[in-house]
Amino acid sequence: MPAIQPVKGTRDFYPEDLAFRRWLHDHLRDVSASFGYQEYDGPFLERLELYAAKSGEELVKEQSFVFPDRGGDLIALRPELTPSLARMVATRGQALNLPLRWWSFGPFWRYERPQKGRTREFFQWNIDLLGPESPQADAELAAIAAEFFHAVGLGPETVNLLVNDRRLAESQLQAIGLPSSSHKEIFRLIDRRDKMAPPAWAGLAREMGLAAEQFAALQHILDDKQAWRSSPSLQAFFTAAEQLGATPYLEYDPTVIRGLDYYTGTVFEARDRSGKHRAILGGGRYDNLVADVGGDPVPGVGFAMGDVVLSLVLEAHGVLPSLSPSPTQVLVTSFDDAGLLPAIRLAARLRQAGLRAEWYPQAGRLPRQMKYADRLAIPFVVILGPEELASDSATLKDLRSGQQEFLPLEELPSAILSRVAAG
Repeated sequence: MPAIQPVKGTRDFYPEDLAFRRWLHDHLRDVSASFGYQEYDGPFLERLELYAAKSGEELVKEQSFVFPDRGGDLIALRPELTPSLARMVATRGQALNLPLRWWSFGPFWRYERPQKGRTREFFQWNIDLLGPESPQADAELAAIAAEFFHAVGLGPETVNLLVNDRRLAESQLQAIGLPSSSHKEIFRLIDRRDKMAPPAWAGLAREMGLAAEQFAALQHILDDKQAWRSSPSLQAFFTAAEQLGATPYLEYDPTVIRGLDYYTGTVFEARDRSGKHRAILGGGRYDNLVADVGGDPVPGVGFAMGDVVLSLVLEAHGVLPSLSPSPTQVLVTSFDDAGLLPAIRLAARLRQAGLRAEWYPQAGRLPRQMKYADRLAIPFVVILGPEELASDSATLKDLRSGQQEFLPLEELPSAILSRVAAG
């Protein structure tokens, strides 16, 4: 019988894969906490209507995993977290202490065509600031993204954060004769510009009813890299970002518009400067979403970053960490059956002393046990051979340096702890 295959678009997380996810989570926590953000999470299942209200037709009709529950309600595996955040804020209302600085890291699902950099199940960092309605708040989120990139070894020469403002974009569209009723559709057109070949993108514009002169004017808007200077909001954003130290990563880009319908102001995306990958992260200001799901109006700004594209970018630039999947600090070996119980007892004693210790679960040749420790990058091995057992001692071997020392058992825990502390 052939092996049962995993569900298309999902991933098996072997220990080495989970080690990266844990490493990423630790960095996200450190950066988020350094700005005062609290960790939270929402449910993995939500009513479809939560997304249907504001996320956009493509996400709801084409990308969401949807099923009816036994009561007939349509339920979705969460494709994003911002609507859940808005619902949670709306539920607590005035009981919450604004401003809210919240972040989360967890699994999400989207029914997309699996390919490099895109899976149907992925993990995502979400971070949001709710309460303030200011360019300075938007700049703080950009600074958090910049600080994270710096922390994981992705400098501004490697990635950049492209910024726009939907309010500026709306005024530009109005100026070329495109009424507000068409802006949602035009935003979707702009959002697809870098995802389509130029002839196909021009054809899509014609299908939407843009006249030749309107299309030419739209292209001029998307090529103007100085238009931000006419926006007081973007001027204030870039000024605050400079004070926050994020300027080296930032660049105004009128083609960044974000595809979700709930964005109302500043929007931004992080890109690999090589242009080989999809957006690393994206987000922006959403001032109406909490009210749209039934709460009092609470403005917000935030972004999300998936783990799949980030790992590809880290690998491409040679900064993907080399991580040991094993937490073990010391392996206790045994030569024969007579040494098994002493090895078990010694491993327990080392754990009581504060070390992460395991014993090799069967007696046998020492080279095999050494090879096991080496493959798992376990730094220390304790050898309990007949000579050691006879003298109530052990041989401690440091696999990193190759040095070894014969020690009484009572001195062993402190000897290993001192070496661990020394690195």
